[in-house]
Amino acid sequence: MKAARWYGPKDIRVEDIPEPQIKPGFVKISVEWCGICGSDLHEYLAGPIFIPGDEPHPLSGEKAPIVMGHEFAGEVIEIGEGVQKVKVGDRVTVEPILNCGTCAACRSGRYNICEWIGFHGLAGGGGGFSEVTMVKEHMVHKIPDHMTYEQGALVEPTAVALHAVRQSQVRAGDSCAVFGTGPIGLSVIQCLKAAGATNIIAVEISAERQQKAKELGATHIINPLKANTVDVIREITKDGVDVCFEVAGVEATLASAMDSVKFGGQVLIVSIWEKKAAIAPNNLVIKETNMKGTLAYRNIFPAVIQLISERKIEAEKMITKKINLDQIVDEGFEALVQSKSQVKILVKPR
Repeated sequence: MKAARWYGPKDIRVEDIPEPQIKPGFVKISVEWCGICGSDLHEYLAGPIFIPGDEPHPLSGEKAPIVMGHEFAGEVIEIGEGVQKVKVGDRVTVEPILNCGTCAACRSGRYNICEWIGFHGLAGGGGGFSEVTMVKEHMVHKIPDHMTYEQGALVEPTAVALHAVRQSQVRAGDSCAVFGTGPIGLSVIQCLKAAGATNIIAVEISAERQQKAKELGATHIINPLKANTVDVIREITKDGVDVCFEVAGVEATLASAMDSVKFGGQVLIVSIWEKKAAIAPNNLVIKETNMKGTLAYRNIFPAVIQLISERKIEAEKMITKKINLDQIVDEGFEALVQSKSQVKILVKPR
């Protein structure tokens, strides 16, 4: 079967690999669509980050080259002995977290911050950028018949956003700012709208992404290249926003987010960073700002599937391009690097 494998920065190869053989407790899936994630792009440009480069991952037992792709949906084509959650022919999306189940975080139920955290499609064990992949039964979630596979592939990034909003101190009627409106930032905007936030301020330089932000619920748009972000936010809110979501992974946006919250406000860091960032701790101390990071999601896929299937979150509006697997480098990763007009690119492995 064909699969896209990561060998190193800017070295992703589409090649033929053996199809996985079914094992007890596993589910084999024919992948319909898989999205290119911001995390995938970080790996393409500056990896390995989550990808095990030199040593095998402790949970998958694999190291690079590994099959990429963790935002995907498809059809169950085979089940292993003991599987009861799904049957052949079911339409599913996958929660791609690999966790040990025994560390302190896992024992507390916070499996998304497992000491040995990994992701199917980043840490080995297969991935969604392949014609067929295989995952453990508990990772599989059925999607309704009226939900498209494209929507199913967007459950995973939407789950990141909903988890971030749930982990924040946002309350109905609050003002919020979202720094960066890629797929996760746009999903955060939709989740904030669903949560009852009033002013939802999007900070973005791309005109195309600004328009997407407006369509999906942003009440105000700020281009930081044309205006002072902090000044404009204070004009809109008087005292600053209640919560800022940093979704760009850029040092300047983190600093602006810290300056944009009101006294006692909160900064949520949702992005994955390629390098270290300097902060001014006094900016946190003087305003008693709460800064918090969030990673991935936990116990949230069913809620996200319901929100998307009921169109309370219109995830499919983020799709700007669909390509096949052979185009994944030039029309996928490179397109995202070269143009901020692209938001979510979906890949058809077959």
